[in-house]
Parts: sequence; structure tokens; C-alpha cells
Amino acid sequence: MARRTNELTIEELSVINTSKVVKEIDFKTALSLFVDDCDIRNLRPQTIQYYKNELSVFYKILKEQGMIFSIDNITKEHIKRNVILYMKEKGLQTVTINTRLRAIRAFFNFLHRERYIKDNPLSDIKLLKDRRKVVETFKNEQLHTLFNQPNLRSFVGVRDYTFMLLLLETGIRVSELEGVCIRDILWNESKLHIRNTKTYKERLVPIQAKMKTQLQKYFQIRGAIETDALFVTLDGERMSKRQFQNRVTFYGKQANIKGVRCSCHTFRHTFAKLSVKNGAGIFELQQILGHTSMEMVRVYVNLFSDDVLDKHKSFSPLTNFKTRM
Repeated sequence: MARRTNELTIEELSVINTSKVVKEIDFKTALSLFVDDCDIRNLRPQTIQYYKNELSVFYKILKEQGMIFSIDNITKEHIKRNVILYMKEKGLQTVTINTRLRAIRAFFNFLHRERYIKDNPLSDIKLLKDRRKVVETFKNEQLHTLFNQPNLRSFVGVRDYTFMLLLLETGIRVSELEGVCIRDILWNESKLHIRNTKTYKERLVPIQAKMKTQLQKYFQIRGAIETDALFVTLDGERMSKRQFQNRVTFYGKQANIKGVRCSCHTFRHTFAKLSVKNGAGIFELQQILGHTSMEMVRVYVNLFSDDVLDKHKSFSPLTNFKTRM
């Protein structure tokens, strides 16, 4: 055996200088430490629940294959063969696999950063490439049919009609809609204050006269109740994300809408499409939709802008090409 050098390496020095000592850690303890860190960083409850769900499935996947051992013994090969390939063989869609991998990556990044494990098995693991599908949106006739479904002679009907109009007017996420309160409607400024955002960055979203008029009508029948929530149940309680989604799904079935998923998020995509077609710019869309990057906004513009179609008329190779028929 070769004689070791007396001088410690940078990595060895870091072990001496840190208060933590790497030792075996079981999954339950590791998950608890990770969740505590998420709480400390003030992540959204939905995000923390997402991590819990996906990491529980990750543990179950390993357990099904008889791989119950210390977290720090998991290698890149285990992630590749016993997680990614295992899920692919089970027939899981690429988007589902990537969703799970994001949670697993965040988990191991934390454990490695805090020196609970020596090596990070996710350091060189990339997400699977996936085809970007066409964004689903409602057609105009589908929107008209959908908005004809609520019974406007009932409280629930007027409430549902109003919140669907608000989704179409603003493009806000259903999680953001859930958090909207009466005080968030800035009547004089014609804006809606969105507080419960995905990015933790509050924003102001414009609303126009038609939307304000509908909100005022809804207010009159909503009346004064204890909660400040904008949209409430018949029991006077704040509506949940699931309740909003269930109502949209219900009206979609009533309207017999085919070819598109009737969801709150489809309203968001539809807002983007109609806004682009009506001349909205990329920066206006980003601000209203609350995207932190331009990636998704560019997708909307590329998909729905008529500029490319109009310009193609001028540079189409077939314009001056004589065809045989």
C-alpha cells in the first residue's frame, strides 16, 4: 500500500471544520429533516405536500425491489436502474417520471448540501426529454356553451359563473383564485391583488368594466358573512381548489365539451391565447400570468400569434411556384 501524504486535502479539511459528521441515516429521519428545512424556508404547503407524496412513492419503489438500506448507500446506478427504468417499465408517462425526479433531486441536494450524505446520486441525473404537447385551450363556441351551464337563478350558479369569468379575465391559477379575498379587489384602480402566488411574489392583475360589474352583482347576493374569502360555499366557507375544479368539470360534462380538458388551468391557457390574438405583448403576459421566466410566455406567443401566419404569406416558397394541378 502506498504511503499516504501527511497534508490533508481540501475535502478532508472540510470534514474537520464542520460540526456535522456523516453517518448512516434512514429514510424516515432524512425525510423529516428535509421537511423541516422546507418549513424553515417557508415553502408553500402545497409544495411541501408534493415533496412528501413523491418521496413516499420513491421509498415505496425501492422497497418493492427489496432495497431497504441507508440513504447514503443509494448510488447513481440505483437511481437509473431501480427508479427511472423501473418507472418506465411500469408504463409511467415521462411527465410523471420527471415530476418525481424533481422531488428526489431536491431531497438529495439538501442531504448532500447539509452533509448528511457524502455523495449526491442525483448530481449528474438529468430529466427525461419529453415532447412538448400543444397547449389545450377552449374554442369560442365551447366557452359560450360552458358559460351557458350555470343556473343564474341560484347562488351557486351566479358564484360559478363569476369565478369562471374571473379565470378567463385574468388567467390566474386556481391556487391563486382560492386565496382571493374581498379586500383584494381594488375597485378604483380596476385591479385584483393576487397574494397567494406560486412564486411568493404578489402581483396586481387588471380587471375591466364587465368583470367589475359581474363582481358587484355577485357581491349583492353573497351578502355579509364572517369570512373575507371572495368565493364561498353555501355554508359560508372558503371554496377549495378541488371545489373550483369540480365545478368546472361538472359544467364541462353538462356542456358535453369534447377534445379539451375542462379545468381551471385550461382557462389560464385560453386567457393567454385570446390575449396574444388581441395583441398582448410578451412582457405584459409575463406580468399578468406571474411567470418567473419567459419560457412559457414565449410558448404562448409562438403558438397563438398571427404574425407568423401573416408573414408566411409573403415568404411562402409556393407563392410563385407553378404547381402541376
